[in-house]
Amino acid sequence: MSDKPDKRSTFPLPLSSVTGGARKGPAFAPARVATPRPATPQAATPGVATPRVATPRVATPRVATPQTATRNAAGNGGQPNGGPNSANAYVARVVASPSKSHSDALLRSQPLQVVPPRPDMGVSDAIRRAMVARVARQGVRDTVVLGALETVQRHRFIEPALSAQAYIDASLPIGHNQTISRPYIVARMLEVLRNGAPLNRVLEIGTGCGYQAAVLSCIAKEVYSVERIRQLHELAKTNLRHLRIVNLRLHYGDGMLGLPQAAPFDGIILAAAGLEVPQALLEQLSVGGRLVAPVGAQVQHLQLITRTGKAEWMSETLEGCHFVPLRPGTV
Repeated sequence: MSDKPDKRSTFPLPLSSVTGGARKGPAFAPARVATPRPATPQAATPGVATPRVATPRVATPRVATPQTATRNAAGNGGQPNGGPNSANAYVARVVASPSKSHSDALLRSQPLQVVPPRPDMGVSDAIRRAMVARVARQGVRDTVVLGALETVQRHRFIEPALSAQAYIDASLPIGHNQTISRPYIVARMLEVLRNGAPLNRVLEIGTGCGYQAAVLSCIAKEVYSVERIRQLHELAKTNLRHLRIVNLRLHYGDGMLGLPQAAPFDGIILAAAGLEVPQALLEQLSVGGRLVAPVGAQVQHLQLITRTGKAEWMSETLEGCHFVPLRPGTV
């Protein structure tokens, strides 16, 4: 077989020679007849083109980097896939604004940590502000109390399944036959307790889930809270731990005995109703101090007690309410 090219042969042609039409002048060299290459390696025959075997290209997965995440966000109106509340959006925000102490190389070398969405992500600040506005319409005027109510996120103190109901004006179960009080009644009792003046040392009887104690910490210099149910005491500690409140102290014990080691208090508030206010609590109230408590059995009302002297107290009945019963001892 001659090694000269057969000018009549048109196959195979170089890929670049397929142009879809004739060109003026020889744009490419004439095609050569391909000589199959044996399985064993050998030198190429001079003047004879060796056919090239196409190797399939394997797609390589692309790993997201800070640059690609930023470009993707820009291409979607500044919103990464999934919208502003998605895990992708969280990643894009972290990548787009890295800490100055981290170099780009470090960011690329570290895996991106995606924070799973919390079950309470649907609860917005606007809903909490609407709750505060409703409480104000119901008659609470103390702006300090209203500000504290807006600061503390009530949905973090109840079960995630009840998050959608966190800001309605209703008491909600927290387990052990106990409830978290209505937002209005919490605000009303704190308004009466404050009476427009700063609070220094306050005692709360009935910590429950810790919500009212957190609100109290926003309006008083020192807050002590006593809970008789061990599991609720632990629940309150868990709920309050992430807030890192420095002026709040939780105690496990019999609330009817008060907390004599921290007395006297210029404010005492009860989150459970007894037939009467325990004498031990009256004794731990400072002169001029105020105590607010629900009193009664089937029919209850809020009672304000002010200590006017060493052995003198003045009582005033306020409005109707409904609380769990005040019980002695610990469980």
